[in-house]
Amino acid sequence: MTRRMGAIRDLSAALREDRIEAHYQPIFRLDTREIVGLEALCRMRIGDNLVSAAAFHEATADAQVATSLTARMMALVAADLRRWLDLGIPFQHVGINVSSADLSGGAVGQVLSAALEREQVPLDHVILEVTETVYMGRGDQAIQRAIRALRADGIRIALDDFGTGFASLTHLLTVPVDVIKIDKLFVDHLEPDGVSVTIVEGLIRTAKKMGIRIVAEGIETEEQVEQLRAIGCALGQGYIFSPAANRDTTTALLLEHAQGIAPKAVKN
Repeated sequence: MTRRMGAIRDLSAALREDRIEAHYQPIFRLDTREIVGLEALCRMRIGDNLVSAAAFHEATADAQVATSLTARMMALVAADLRRWLDLGIPFQHVGINVSSADLSGGAVGQVLSAALEREQVPLDHVILEVTETVYMGRGDQAIQRAIRALRADGIRIALDDFGTGFASLTHLLTVPVDVIKIDKLFVDHLEPDGVSVTIVEGLIRTAKKMGIRIVAEGIETEEQVEQLRAIGCALGQGYIFSPAANRDTTTALLLEHAQGIAPKAVKN
């Protein structure tokens, strides 16, 4: 309880003092090594140091703090998207993580739309990422209703960390998503003729038939890239391509590696 209260206090102060930053990890095509999207990751600045979201995750147990953090991230991402579009980058999408508090509150769609409208960024440049734990909603049907409502409004949903909890493909029949992100745990255990390969291959095959895109998370080696390609996985993210980076570094990466980037843009 003491640790949680400390995290809430620290994050609340960072929000007041404008010390929340958005960093981005690219999502690449495994065959061409072109960037097709990004995942926005929250960082809190403390002096000269940056703290990852894992360090203050407990603060999101407070619904007000959680929704304030999401709103701040959406505003930051929308501004960065505007900059990238103004640079002429043929940009696809950024994934923004949302919490159970965001979905239970019912206003996350309006908050996102307002942030994008301020920067005149089309809605299709953003995907909301929901972890498997949030997706299951701990038995709360309000979460699943919220996901259906967001998709009905044209907002795409990605199911993050798939394989770490209790969700299964059968749940996607009643609460569909647009993207499934395979958890790093499966990627770490990819071995020829291994169980993980069999599971991931079956998931990819089934997801394709359902019209769901697959992204493999946590790729760290060329062997993993080749194994994923061999079983039909087209997209991935991980340290082998790029760690999460700030806006300026991400801009440079996009200008060099974004899918469809014009040669003249690379030279500028």
